[in-house]
Amino acid sequence: MTKLKFKRLMRKKWLYPALYLTVAALVLVGVFWYQQSSNDVGNKIAEQPQSDVQDDVVTQDHDSQVVMNQNENLDLPVADEQAASIVTKFYDYGASKEDQESALVLYNNKYYQSEGVDYTKEDGSTFDVAAALSGTVTEVKEDPLYGNVVEITHDDDVTTVYASLDEVSVEAGSEVIQGDVLGKAGTNSFGQASGVHVHFEVRNEGKPVNPEKFFGQPISKIKEEAAKQDEAVKEEAAPNATTEEQPTQDQQITDDPAQGTNSADEDADAGNESEPGEEDGQSTDDELAPDDEQQAPSEDSASSLPSTQA
Repeated sequence: MTKLKFKRLMRKKWLYPALYLTVAALVLVGVFWYQQSSNDVGNKIAEQPQSDVQDDVVTQDHDSQVVMNQNENLDLPVADEQAASIVTKFYDYGASKEDQESALVLYNNKYYQSEGVDYTKEDGSTFDVAAALSGTVTEVKEDPLYGNVVEITHDDDVTTVYASLDEVSVEAGSEVIQGDVLGKAGTNSFGQASGVHVHFEVRNEGKPVNPEKFFGQPISKIKEEAAKQDEAVKEEAAPNATTEEQPTQDQQITDDPAQGTNSADEDADAGNESEPGEEDGQSTDDELAPDDEQQAPSEDSASSLPSTQA
């Protein structure tokens, strides 16, 4: 193409619109192709099962969550730690008399040992009750003595109980994280003296433990303390069992075969010594008969007793 012909072509009115349309068509084709490729890749990813790497990530997250729960330190069962304080302690046999008196609950003119601690505010107002540990809500009930009760199960068969609640914000089966609000503190029939409060218990395999001993410590400390107590009980029971198994001196003498033979011989000798008396039994009876007749009261004496007493 010569320069003259090119100049003539450039002077044509339809040239530039044609170029614009061609470029626009190419751009549209490119956009459609890119969208279609993205959709195909997304469909393939959705159809593919999770990879082993993804499974490992999920498993690691679950394991890390379990380890985190085990390493959680037991927290106070109140959202505002500065506002609430303990008014009723856990009855501990090793505590001082003052603490033991503070752990007695008066109900129906009788004193009962507290199996937990009661938290209340100085002004007597209600407050938020929070989960002391992460776990699963296993029970939500209304008790005639303790009011609304929430029980949460944690790792290693440790449970926490929150009683005397006015309002309950959780349901059975729900998962809670440490610090989640469970409800509002209220009143109940058993702890009327505490007013508006929350009754908090910590149980290890169903047995109540003193929460104040384990605040700020992990669940593992509760298990270690329980193992030590069980070991101490076994050590105390072992000497008693040994003492009961050892026979006494009297039992040893009685169980001695030689002693048993001598006693039997003595019994036989005693029986032989009594035989002559048996042969003379008739003369003995004759000798005793007059005495019996003399000792027997006569009819006259018998009839005279009532008159004498009268």
